Amino acid sequence: MAVGACASSGGIFDTYSVLQGIDQVIPVDVYVPGCPPRPEAIIDGVLKIQDLVQNESLRRRTGDQYKALLDGYGIQ
Repeated sequence: MAVGACASSGGIFDTYSVLQGIDQVIPVDVYVPGCPPRPEAIIDGVLKIQDLVQNESLRRRTGDQYKALLDGYGIQ
């Protein structure tokens, strides 16, 4: 879960020293917008993560699509 504008897109800091979104490094399932994010938005993000955990099969992590996603991030 990426919380806030800086984690989601780098925010207003578009310089060489700021990563433009954490999803360039690790996979992100839920984005919570805001600068700073509202407490209600964070709670909504946690609820979305709970829905993903409840409805997602463990086999997803061994699937070809997931492996391709990790390869895209350079994660083994």
